[in-house]
Amino acid sequence: MTGDNVTKALIDSMNGLLSDYFALYLKTKNYHWHVKGPQFHDLHLLFDAHATELFALTDTIAERVRKNGGRTLTSIGAIGAMSRITDDDREGLDAMEMVRALRDDNAVLIKAIREVKAAAGEAGDNATEGMADDWTDQAEQRVWFLTQILG
Repeated sequence: MTGDNVTKALIDSMNGLLSDYFALYLKTKNYHWHVKGPQFHDLHLLFDAHATELFALTDTIAERVRKNGGRTLTSIGAIGAMSRITDDDREGLDAMEMVRALRDDNAVLIKAIREVKAAAGEAGDNATEGMADDWTDQAEQRVWFLTQILG
């Protein structure tokens, strides 16, 4: 690929990742607001901590897009169009279904982060490439925590 195509691929992958972070943030907050059952307290707090961690990275990712000369997401519609994280509008969802969904969605996020890391390496963006390692570690930790809850 030419330099412009490599940079465009990186920007596209980062905007996809940004949309995944926003979608997973909202899904995690939804579950935080609606969880119930015997593990309510622990899951309510865990989901809130995970949501906070997810939201904290959105600005960092968006700024990496801008530093690479790209435009970031501009609307909820843009997030919905690009995200690989599926919405969950079901009511009365069992707490363990929530945990499974978030575990699986964080695994999807790990794949998206790895795509960004590869694109950053291809584009010579070592800052984004290095940050992706930290993002992967955080997502892997969320998967691990959620997996342990499921037993």
